[in-house]
Order: sequence, then C-alpha cells, then structure tokens
Amino acid sequence: MKTLVIAEKPSVARDIVGALPGSFDEHKNFYESDDYVVTFAVGHLLELSDPEDYDPAWKAWKLDTLPIIPTEFKVRPRDKKAATQLNLIHKLLKRKDVDRVINACDAGREGELIFTHIYETAEVDKPVDRLWINSMTKQAIRDGFERLRPSDQVEPLRDAARSRSEADWLVGMNATRAATVRRGWGAGVVSLGRVQTPTLAMMVKREREIQAFTPEPYWLVHATFDPRYHGLWFEDDETRLKDGQRADEIVEKVTGKTGRVESVERKEHSERAPLLYDLTSLQRDANRRYGFSARRTLSAAQSLYEGKKAITYPRTNSRYLSGDLVPQLKATAETLAPIPDYAAGARYVLGLDQLPLQRVVNDARVDDHHAIIPTDVPHDVSNFTPDERRIFDLVAKRFLAVFHPPARFARTTIVTEVEGERFRTRGKVTLEPGWRGVYGLEADEAKQDEDAEGEGELPALEQGQEVKCVEAVSEAKETKPPPRYTEATLLSGMETAGKLVDDEEMREAMKESGIGTPATRAAIIERLIDVGYVERDARALVATEKGINVVRLLGEHPLTSPALTGDWEHRLAAIEEGEEKREKFMEDIAKFAGETVGVLDTTLKDVRIPRANLGPCPVCGNDIVENRKGYSCWSREDPGCGFVIWKSKAGKQLPGAVARELIAHGFTARPVTGFKGRSGRSFRAKLALEQSEEEGRWRVEFDEPWAKEGAKPPETAETPEEPVAAGADEGAAAA
Repeated sequence: MKTLVIAEKPSVARDIVGALPGSFDEHKNFYESDDYVVTFAVGHLLELSDPEDYDPAWKAWKLDTLPIIPTEFKVRPRDKKAATQLNLIHKLLKRKDVDRVINACDAGREGELIFTHIYETAEVDKPVDRLWINSMTKQAIRDGFERLRPSDQVEPLRDAARSRSEADWLVGMNATRAATVRRGWGAGVVSLGRVQTPTLAMMVKREREIQAFTPEPYWLVHATFDPRYHGLWFEDDETRLKDGQRADEIVEKVTGKTGRVESVERKEHSERAPLLYDLTSLQRDANRRYGFSARRTLSAAQSLYEGKKAITYPRTNSRYLSGDLVPQLKATAETLAPIPDYAAGARYVLGLDQLPLQRVVNDARVDDHHAIIPTDVPHDVSNFTPDERRIFDLVAKRFLAVFHPPARFARTTIVTEVEGERFRTRGKVTLEPGWRGVYGLEADEAKQDEDAEGEGELPALEQGQEVKCVEAVSEAKETKPPPRYTEATLLSGMETAGKLVDDEEMREAMKESGIGTPATRAAIIERLIDVGYVERDARALVATEKGINVVRLLGEHPLTSPALTGDWEHRLAAIEEGEEKREKFMEDIAKFAGETVGVLDTTLKDVRIPRANLGPCPVCGNDIVENRKGYSCWSREDPGCGFVIWKSKAGKQLPGAVARELIAHGFTARPVTGFKGRSGRSFRAKLALEQSEEEGRWRVEFDEPWAKEGAKPPETAETPEEPVAAGADEGAAAA
C-alpha cells in the first residue's frame, strides 16, 4: 500500500520527492515510488461558487434576492487547467493501493483550505496526516515526515480557513451587490469587502485630512556660534515662532553679540536591536528602503523559501523563535560567514560562548511558524535575482543583529543664552555601534524632525563659557499636512487596526486585532489598486476620487471601521486556537451581511455620486467618465464622438489610473501588470492608445511586438501569483 502526498505547488512536490527515500518515476503531474505517490495543486484549484450556481434566480443583481446566504457553501474548479489537475488528484485519492494521505500544502490557513477543498470534493474516507515544516531544505522535509501531525490536531485551523473564506464571500457578495444596485449600473460595480473596505476607509480619512489642511506660516531662528556649533532658538520647549517680525527682531538682537553656555548636559543611551522579521515588518522595511510593493517583497521571499531554500517560511506572524531551534542558530550563522557582507557579524555571533536569547526565543509567541531567518544550508547569493538578494540581505542582517549588544550613544544637549534669548543644540555621538555595526554605513536611520537642531560631534564646551554669535538667520516655513500612506505605513496601520503605533513591542501586542493577515495584506493593497480605488504616486498611495466616493457612499457604516474588522480577525485567530466555535462566528457574519444589505438599501435610495472624471477626450474634448464596461465621453446629454477605452484587456480590468495615463499621453510609461497570456501565464507589458486606419477607431494595444502577437511572455513575465491571492480578498469574489 502507498501513501499519497499532496503538495501546494509543483516546485514543492519536486523538493519532497528529492527528500524522500527511494527511487521515483515521473508521470504527468505526479511522481511515484514503491512507497509514495506525490502530486500537487497549483494554488487554489477550487473556489467558492457564484450565487447562480445555487439558484438561477440569484444571477440577476436585484435587491429582493438579498441577502444571499447559502445553507451550505459549494465550490467549483477555478478554471479548465485547475479542473484537469483536480481530476488527476481525485483519481489518485481513489486508487485502491493508496491507503493514507499526507497534506503537504503550505503550513498555514490558506494551505489548509486548499487541501480541504480537494479532499472533500473527492468524497473519499482515508486517514490524513499533516506535514508541518518551516523550511524547504531536505533535512527539514525529512524531519517533518518524522513528526507528522494527525489531521484532527489542525481541525481548528481548518475551521478558521473555511470561516475566513466564507465570511469574505458573504460580506463581499452581498454588500457589493446592494451598493451597486442602489448606486445604479451605469456607474459601475461598487466593490466592497470585509477587509478591503476598512483599509480604503483609513486611506480616505487621511486624504480628507490632507484636503482639509490649511498651511500656517511659522519661522525658525538659527544661530552659528564661535567655537563652531549651531543652535536653534526656543522658548518653553517651543521652537516655532508664529510672528515673522518677532523672528527678525531676535536675529538683529543676537547677531554679533557675546553669549554664554547656560548648560551642558551629557547622557548615555542604548538602543536594542529590532526584533526578527515577520512578513509584515519585512514588507515595511523593503518598502522604506527599496520602494518594494508588499506583493513584490512577498514574491521574492516566497522564491527564496521555495526555490533557493535560503530562508524559512515567510508568511509568518511571529517575530520570535521557538526553543527547539536554539541548537541550529550557530549553524545558521556559519552559513553566512563565507559571504563577505556578513562575515564580520557572523564571526562575532560564532565567537559567543552563549547566545543572548532572552528577546529572541519565546515559545508563547510562536504559533504555527517562527520568525523569518536564513536556513542552515550554504547560500550561493550569486544565483539570487536582484530582488531576492535584497530581501535575503534584510533577513540575514536582522538575524545577525539580534545577537549583537545594544548600540550605545552619547547625547549632548547644550543651551546657549545670548541677550536673553536661548538656543538649543543637540549632538549624538556613537560610543559603541553594537548591532548597528552589522549594517555598516546604513546603520543610522534614526528619524529626525525637519526642525531639529541635531548635530554630530560638538566642541568641548563648559557651563558659563563665553561664546560669540557670529551669525543668525530667520527661516520662513509652513506647517505640512499629514503624509500620505506608503505601503510601509499602510501595512503598519493594517497591523494595528488603524491605530498609530510606532513602538515595536506595542505593535506586537496588537497583532491579533489587525486588518487582514501577513499573507493577505499585499493582495488587499493590490486589489484596491486594481479596482481603481487607490493609485500609486511614486512611493505614496493615494485614494482616488472613485475610492473617496465609495467611502462617502457608506458614511459611518460599520463596514468602514478598522476596529470592527480587527475584531473579526481576532475571532478568526481564536477559532484557530480552538477558543471559539466556527458556527457562532459564521452566524454573526451572516447576520451582519443581512443588516448591511438593509442599511445600504435604506440609506442609498436617494444617493447619487458623480462618476470618476478622467479628463478631456483627446478627440472631441468632452469629459471622459467611467462606466461599467469602460471609460468614454458618452453621456445622456451628449453622446460624444464614440471614443472609448474598454476596461477588459487580456484577462485584466484596466484601472482608472491606466486609462487616465493613456488619455493624457497616449501610452503608459511603465509596464502594466496582471495580464494573462494564451498559455494562462501572467505577464506585464506597456500599453499604447492607437487609432485603426481601417475603422478609424481608437484601441488600447500592447506596446511590445511579442505582446501584440499574443506570444508567450519573454523575460518580462511576472512571477505567478501566490496561491493566497486567489482567495485572499473578498472583493475579488464579489465583483
């Protein structure tokens, strides 16, 4: 008799075959030895069915059919390729010589859902064990097969996975249909969801603050003293002057005058190394340092985990290690020692008699997966892609830094008095680089207020010493609005359910109430961009007119509340831990979906929000506005010239930002992502607005010959979407 192993992806199946004993024969989409049959899904092979699959009457978008709440959820193959692979796995499950099954899908909520849907639709009853690993090295896989978990041990995780998926379907489907019908089909689909809508609401709130902001003038007075140092005027700890004339008077009053050093205060401070990375903190850092999107970071990290075997499981929510990893920590540091960038830091760690583990190891803070660290196998960084190299660099340095001592600084504060006016000077000198030495010249990233008077080395000064103010200047400035979200700050906001929390330890304590999970947040951000609610402007994320209108449409509805969604995520985590029943959670979600339909029906009857305006038509000059299927200059009052940009293009819905760029310039400066080739593979390509000589009509075409021909994408092909993206966002199902 044989054991059937079902992995989540083809690459994982190959790794498992390479780690298991015995000789394997390769067949089409599965491998077989004397003891094992190994096959694979390709992410989510099955998805929750559409409403019309339950009842043909539910196909039409009508309020009198809402809320749609199936008594039992159905699933269907995602596409033809998925159906083919699903049929193969079902046949393998039903083989008479297969008496045992191992779930080797990714060890997390989504992996559990992928396997559960496959197994249940096969309608077999065979014992199932769970492979649970944190690394894709051969030794980790072999160890995992030695410590298989019984299926009933992960039943709470299975319940949480189902609940997340079905809750997203219920809320997204019902809210989207209700809002869209009430708003009117001509204005397009109003995509709403359990996670995407409160995330959008956070961004719209920030955008409104920016729009409502009125800048106020203020002045700073800077002084230069002899011996050479600088100071900033202050009074009662306030450095800003609201009166420009008063600032000029101070400048005139102190310039060329002799003053004295009123006080010199020197204090030593220490700064501990930051905690190890979980996925969200890794995405934040990669965005701050390199401008990576959350999805780009996840893609590189997943490749390092699966393909290069260089880091541990990336979709983790923990920043700590479990005690059983302690024996291999020095072995991991040894793998970094031959790499020049990490040699010095690795040698220090290897030279320690005892590793400082108090802040690193905490079994209570590790649930399914520990923090992201390098694996304990040799790393050939020359084979990494540029993205992989940068992400590995972050992970490797953070791993080494956490075992280094705190960085020590001397902070000096000098107060200088001249003609009754006081100036403050602050200096910071590194005494011991500690963990910051691992980062070299990149080490000092301390945030500094633009009005700060900070300096490095200061001259040796004593209290009472006379000094001369050789120059003073007044600087006119204006207050600035709050900054727009970047992916780094938005991820932080999602992690803490919209609360502004800078302290690392406090953010850790709030994780269970965050919006989404580390594995889904990247997909949520991309979803908001795809439906045209958010646009990228360099590193900033900007809520569009369309996104602002959607939140205005909802008003104070609970669906916009990050706290409400954070509470649901907390309950899902409780289901994972077996502390809450799935039935009660789903009962509350169904009730909320029904209440949402009622509220939207009542409050939106007379609401009409103007459609997004993309600027003048390049042909007739009329305004281009968005409708359900495209962007055109047509309106009931004026049919326009017939110019239209259809939304659907090669399996992708073109967002408003792309249409706006095409209308303004005739082409996109950068490749647009998310197209599907004839092979079914994702690719990116530039677009151009071209006029057909034969028909005279304007069309959106690919701006590269290979893409125009519908050929297989060359090196511009995207990394295939991670499986979680297929089921991560409720709005995708709803729209």
